[in-house]
Amino acid sequence: MVLVKMLMEIALPKMGELLAVMMTMISPSGREVPPTESSAGGQKSKPLIYQKMGTEGGPRRPQPTRACLGGMAHPASARLRLQCIKMCSAPAAPGGSKKTVWVWTENRQVMTAAVERGWNTFLFGSKDVGKDWSSTARIHPLFIDGLEIFDEGNQKVAAISEISSPGGLQLIQPDNVEVQNTVIHFRGDWQVIPAENIVAAFQGCAGIVLAVSTNSTEAQVFLEALEQGLDGVVLKVEDMDDIIKLKDYFDRRNEAKSQLQLTKATVSKVEVVGMGDRVCVDLCSIMRPGEGLLVGSYARGMFLVHSECLETNYIASRPFRVNAGPVHAYVTVPGDKTSYLSELQSGREVIVVDQNGLWRTSIVGRVKIESRPLILVEAKENSGNGTYSIFLQNAETVALIGPDRGSGGRTAIPVTSLKVGDEVLVRKQGGARHTGIEIQEFIVEK
Repeated sequence: MVLVKMLMEIALPKMGELLAVMMTMISPSGREVPPTESSAGGQKSKPLIYQKMGTEGGPRRPQPTRACLGGMAHPASARLRLQCIKMCSAPAAPGGSKKTVWVWTENRQVMTAAVERGWNTFLFGSKDVGKDWSSTARIHPLFIDGLEIFDEGNQKVAAISEISSPGGLQLIQPDNVEVQNTVIHFRGDWQVIPAENIVAAFQGCAGIVLAVSTNSTEAQVFLEALEQGLDGVVLKVEDMDDIIKLKDYFDRRNEAKSQLQLTKATVSKVEVVGMGDRVCVDLCSIMRPGEGLLVGSYARGMFLVHSECLETNYIASRPFRVNAGPVHAYVTVPGDKTSYLSELQSGREVIVVDQNGLWRTSIVGRVKIESRPLILVEAKENSGNGTYSIFLQNAETVALIGPDRGSGGRTAIPVTSLKVGDEVLVRKQGGARHTGIEIQEFIVEK
């Protein structure tokens, strides 16, 4: 009996391993079999991985099939796909990342305008034309050959993909791209939705994706798709005005990355003055607490007027609206310019500023001018001698923005509770203006 017991203790673990091998052979190729419990001692047997046997009888690695390559027939394409997938796992580039602009034109004036604005990559259909233009300006020529783009050294730098149908759009995916840089030429009426699909598919991938644009407005659509936009555009134009407009667009984008200097001012006067025509500015975007428009009676000092984004007991919040003041007041617009509130209309742009001076552009959707009771507010600069004023509607929903007081302090101060001694934020700037543009001249405003 003792001998039988000893034989059982030796044999049972071996039987467990044999059982594991049998289960592995039954399982699909390459699948790992989980550990099994031995009936003796409770120890886990080592996991086994089944390897396919080649026709020669020796073990070999399974060869990649079309299915495991994601529908691609060639292993080289698989390597590109794997590289792209790895890149896509990284965080996407921010919306403010640098954009690429290539210019495709036969007009030398367009070339000159582009070079003057810092764009020196040009596409040509002929090497002779590229060499001729290179003799008059320092440019980086690229040459189109069919649906491929080459540099001066005859190295392929990009491929052109034409899209004229939903089926064509499906082919422009990271899995199918064989070069890093892709130029997409949309052939059809639909552009916005395809551009958004491209942005979503290629975000975070290596290389750049550009879209051919035939005017500056079209270029902006591609650069703003899904907020982040494509990596850039190929501007195919013959009018230098499109170059100028696109550069102005980029200038406005770059300005938005900067921070405006806001100054503390102390309220010195609050007075009810009577009726006036006040302007409500309704924007096409939502404002957050602490954001508003810069408005003032004098261009030299603009108050930060809060939006109607805060909840009240009497009226629903309107986070798209700023009750900005009367028709005569100035409001800050892009390009370091001012406009009269009475001049604003649908489609114009203004800048939205927060209490830290960070700002962005926003489109005016509607302007409402109505007769309402007004309050005069005057404030003196804390660190200087400047005195500024603004008229605002006498209503609880109208507020000025003050310095950040922490979690317990007020950021938005309703004009109905504003009092002498309160601190508000203003922006100091040049007071002399001509058609909204700051000029150097003597001026007195009071």
